[in-house]
Amino acid sequence: MSEDLSENKMMQFLDWTYDKAINGVAGLDSASELAESYMNKGGSKLDMANSLIRWQNTKAGTSGFVAGLFGALIMPVTIPANISSVMYVQIRMIASIAHIGGHDLKDDRVKTLIYACLAGNAAKDILKDIGIVVGTKLTTNAIKNISGKTIIAINQKVGFRLVTKFGEKGAINLGKAVPLVGGVVGASFDSITTNTIGNIARNTFVNL
Repeated sequence: MSEDLSENKMMQFLDWTYDKAINGVAGLDSASELAESYMNKGGSKLDMANSLIRWQNTKAGTSGFVAGLFGALIMPVTIPANISSVMYVQIRMIASIAHIGGHDLKDDRVKTLIYACLAGNAAKDILKDIGIVVGTKLTTNAIKNISGKTIIAINQKVGFRLVTKFGEKGAINLGKAVPLVGGVVGASFDSITTNTIGNIARNTFVNL
């Protein structure tokens, strides 16, 4: 993998992963299929989203469950398995929550907000930097009328944020140099961040 994971490469990877998450790949449900499996159980949308988040936290903590799959697919850029698998879990989780909330996963604005949720607690700051004022929580109303140009700007800032985040945690170098140790060390961190991201996605896409 290149030493320099740029925002452009990150966006290529996010778009590739998003496509796999919403359209599905062999052996794994698509985001909407995953969402429907929780919706079929009944209950409130909030309960459905919370159940999904709890299950996905477990998946992120053992992210190797899709690492082999990603190794078999041709990705646009080379990303360590411990990063690529966790990001797949997180993107599919957020998209599933958006589906539970009744949002169109083919809508570019919904896609952008899903990417913003990946930034965790930094999501609101990213929108503020673009000039979008949000309240105490991120909601779909915040980007309801944004332009294509603004969508691109948000995506770029999310890409930069994710590159920075992985650099700070040493995840890229660790995963590249010692994949097994990287997976063990990253497991608890992955579960914690996935839970945070899941909660933000729930508050964003499901009417509370």
